[in-house]
Amino acid sequence: MATYSGTAAEILRQVRASRPVVHNITNYVVMNSTANVLLAMGASPIMAHAPEEVAEVVGLANSVVINIGTLSKSWIESMVLGSRVCHIAGKPFVLDPVGAGATKLRTRTATQIIEAATPTVIRGNASEIMALSPEGGITRGVDAVHHVDDACDAAHSIARALGTVVAVTGERDVVTDGNRSLVITGGHALLGYVTGTGCAASVVVGAFISQGSDPVEGTAAALAFFGLAGEWAAREADAPGSFWVKMLDALYAISPQDLESQARIQEA
Repeated sequence: MATYSGTAAEILRQVRASRPVVHNITNYVVMNSTANVLLAMGASPIMAHAPEEVAEVVGLANSVVINIGTLSKSWIESMVLGSRVCHIAGKPFVLDPVGAGATKLRTRTATQIIEAATPTVIRGNASEIMALSPEGGITRGVDAVHHVDDACDAAHSIARALGTVVAVTGERDVVTDGNRSLVITGGHALLGYVTGTGCAASVVVGAFISQGSDPVEGTAAALAFFGLAGEWAAREADAPGSFWVKMLDALYAISPQDLESQARIQEA
């Protein structure tokens, strides 16, 4: 039986071989950086948000990432429509509920997308995930005010209720479908000093789940890969600007063999 790290290596190998198209309906703060993340790791990004073309673009994609970081009426329309088209077309999609809990609009939009079609994966920080639970939570802007452990119960209950996978990322990452949970350790503190690193983690998840693997294992593999890239980058950079450049280099350079030998994924 393959280990979790072996599975991660195989998915990375598949991504590099197939160059999946990942359609991003995302925020304009991170469009450039997340597109570069996908290119560096071996995937192919599309960054399109016009309601008039969203159904057609989803049809071209292997997976979709919906990120609510910057909202407007037309973008919300595209996000809801995109989730519905994913459901109809059987395309996996990731919801990144950026800042859920900070404003009513953000929390309501995330809920609206989920009600339109259940995401394959919901990836957020602890506060964002807690904001989507019945008990609710508070977010400071787009930053978490809770720790990963605080959100584990909410993640399990959301995953079970929706039949989805929930990934809570932070000082360590927890991925659960409500029954099975995996814990991923890795990364580096400098990830917290560059905008959009959570958004970047979400697009990596989008690329990994495009390969049809078990979404719990695929999500855990993606987060292990992203965290390992952060560790590699920090070996050569000690400040945020150079760190992000080295992060892109690491996403390009890490081989499946590297991921298999260095990923840290274990059952909770």
